[in-house]
Amino acid sequence: MGKVTVRFPPEASGYLHIGHAKAALLNQHYQVNFKGKLIMRFDDTNPEKEKEDFEKVILEDVAMLHIKPDQFTYTSDHFETIMKYAEKLIQEGKAYVDDTPAEQMKAEREQRIESKHRENSVEKNLQMWEEMKKGSQFGQSCCLRAKIDMSSNNGCMRDPTLYRCKIQPHPRTGNKYNVYPTYDFACPIVDSIEGVTHALRTTEYHDRDEQFYWIIEALGIRKPYIWEYSRLNLNNTVLSKRKLTWFVNEGLVDGWDDPRFPTVRGVLRRGMTVEGLKQFIAAQGSSRSVVNMEWDKIWAFNKKVIDPVAPRYVALLKKEAILVNVPEAREETKEVAKHPKNPDVGLKPVWYSPKVFIEGADAETLSEGEMVTFINWGNINITKIHKNADGKIVSLDAKLNLENRDYKKTTKITWLAETAHALPIPAVCVTYEHLITKPVLGKDEDFKQYVNRNSKHEELMLGDPCLKDLKKGDIIQLQRRGFFICDQPYEPVSPYSCKEAPCVLIYIPDGHTKEMPTSGSKEKTKVETTKNEPAAPRKERPGPPLDNTRATFEDPSVLYKRVAAQGDVVRELKAKKAAKEDIDAAVKQLLALKAEYKEKTGQEYKPGNAAAAAPKVPSVPAAGPLDRSLYDEVAAQGEVVRKLKAEKAPKAKVNEAVECLLSLKAQYKEKTGKDYIPGQPPSCPSSQSGPTNSSEPVGPETPEAKVLFDKVASQGEVVRKLKAEKASKDQVDAAVQELLQLKAQYRSLTGAEYKPVSATGAEDKDKKKKEKENKSEKQNKPQKQSDGPKKESFKNQGSGLSSSGAGEGQGPKKQTR
Repeated sequence: MGKVTVRFPPEASGYLHIGHAKAALLNQHYQVNFKGKLIMRFDDTNPEKEKEDFEKVILEDVAMLHIKPDQFTYTSDHFETIMKYAEKLIQEGKAYVDDTPAEQMKAEREQRIESKHRENSVEKNLQMWEEMKKGSQFGQSCCLRAKIDMSSNNGCMRDPTLYRCKIQPHPRTGNKYNVYPTYDFACPIVDSIEGVTHALRTTEYHDRDEQFYWIIEALGIRKPYIWEYSRLNLNNTVLSKRKLTWFVNEGLVDGWDDPRFPTVRGVLRRGMTVEGLKQFIAAQGSSRSVVNMEWDKIWAFNKKVIDPVAPRYVALLKKEAILVNVPEAREETKEVAKHPKNPDVGLKPVWYSPKVFIEGADAETLSEGEMVTFINWGNINITKIHKNADGKIVSLDAKLNLENRDYKKTTKITWLAETAHALPIPAVCVTYEHLITKPVLGKDEDFKQYVNRNSKHEELMLGDPCLKDLKKGDIIQLQRRGFFICDQPYEPVSPYSCKEAPCVLIYIPDGHTKEMPTSGSKEKTKVETTKNEPAAPRKERPGPPLDNTRATFEDPSVLYKRVAAQGDVVRELKAKKAAKEDIDAAVKQLLALKAEYKEKTGQEYKPGNAAAAAPKVPSVPAAGPLDRSLYDEVAAQGEVVRKLKAEKAPKAKVNEAVECLLSLKAQYKEKTGKDYIPGQPPSCPSSQSGPTNSSEPVGPETPEAKVLFDKVASQGEVVRKLKAEKASKDQVDAAVQELLQLKAQYRSLTGAEYKPVSATGAEDKDKKKKEKENKSEKQNKPQKQSDGPKKESFKNQGSGLSSSGAGEGQGPKKQTR
């Protein structure tokens, strides 16, 4: 204890982002837990990028993270010492000066070719080194390289650059130096000098570790220990300073502290807490696995921090507020708890009145004669619902029933009283979406093609009178809406503008997928959800899985896009915590697509690295089973596009699906010589029309038919599981449609109907039962499982599913209509 020294060495060239925050908080963790020392060091080795303004910004960001370094240093504090170590390497023949052009040097390193200057004498190297220090024309074309091993399999050991010549003035040293060390050369030296015991670095520096230790050993200085951790990669996010600057310059964000930005000040402005970040990082532990993570994981940790202490208030959507007349109610006020489970949060005044407002969405769920629970008031009976000529509710009449304290089966709603003593204040709720619509960008993909230009949404609210006391940065919960952070406090009418400034609240994600719910009865909303929405997301569901009959003519680029789309589906299901069976089925389909991609292209699927398109196959005029299979694929993909548009999916996903559809249509036209026309499948030639050709049925015993048979059987099992678990009708319909599609492909390939194979020794009764189940799948009617062992199997498989609703036991929930 007390002997550990760590350091956080940012470059003063921009704002800190959440990746830097992880590094800083991780170093602080060791500082605190081992009672050690934390050095805050500015890595100012590149005068082109360093700006004193950014030093101030970074120090502010560090303070916002509640980090208190024990010592502040600069790499430039040690420039003289670093230069002496460089000259020592030259004199010992461990470094040489090279004037090879940059592009040629890069090519030689890749080809493991030694530089022509590698064997220069010490005198020659010192002479060239002096030219570099002077900043002469010749010196500016040179760099100092370590003489390590040009044949090494580790590219970082092939004579890396240690010093380069830069004429620009340095923010701290001015024009004193014309040569500056690289980060890789300066870092081990300064770590050793400043007494760093543990250098924490992300795994992306792993190949440079060998170089780090070579420099330490070559100079004979004290050796720090390198400890690696995984880099924080987040979906739908870019961390590049260049890309973030583009958003600022284009006016797509409000600045570097925009709540949509991954900068430290951006995420804190959106409601992230430092404690939430710390808990997230601690939960990752010492994992070195580099994976792309959903933001939901971080926000879920943040919710655990704010939920126990955030005071509860009410806000109603102004344009949909409905008046409720309660004539017998008295205008009065009472003190109630700000938090139902934490009395330490304090009390707040609640006003009661004969006239109160409720959400329009709530009013739509109510019926005359129904007893409703008004939160923080009690039970009230709805006696009359008034509607206009269009059938829209305009007001309600109600009667107090406060003696009845049975709240178990009643609808719970939020409300605000209309009283001159405490008028509702204007509030604006702001909700943000991701700036990037694609979860994971390929290496060569242009991020500008996936920019969400409509990622900010505002709603005018009638706010709880207590909201007038909020200060900037206060975190609250609007009951049945979610958590919010005060971005701009309410200001009363100004004598200058004669206007009041509304309280601006930014929605804080809490790890759930539905970020801005509307109000509505919890129980009734649940029923509506069951009726109108599938249990698992289907927005990005691709067409039916490809079978081997398609491999003879499908363009690899189309197959690549299908693999990528299915990968997005898997990530979406995992992010939304879908049922295990749904995720397993999606993963199985993804693996099948990847296997087919490898078989088709001869290489593994790699994101952002699509295989070259296959040469076009000459069109075949005669229609055959393969044509019908392709026709079915076009129809299925058309259905995918329609569903995406109906569900108002992101434009990028719709465009991707449309592009896939157009490609399939082009293949269909090329194959058949005709345009695709819905409802007019190609007719297959009869068996008497001529000699057998490759397009005719191949029989059920071929390898292709067996593979497709297994796919049909597997999909049938998925359908039976969904029905046994009473999944939503839309989800069952989608699975049945996919099953029928596979059966049609099997029929096209083999010329025979698919028939399930019964177990050895099974009786005829079992066969008939199988056929009956098969028929029921086509009719899309739930089939009761009468087979004992099979029912038990479903029961066991379903036992791993969560039986609780979203966020059960976590306080007030967000409601959906």
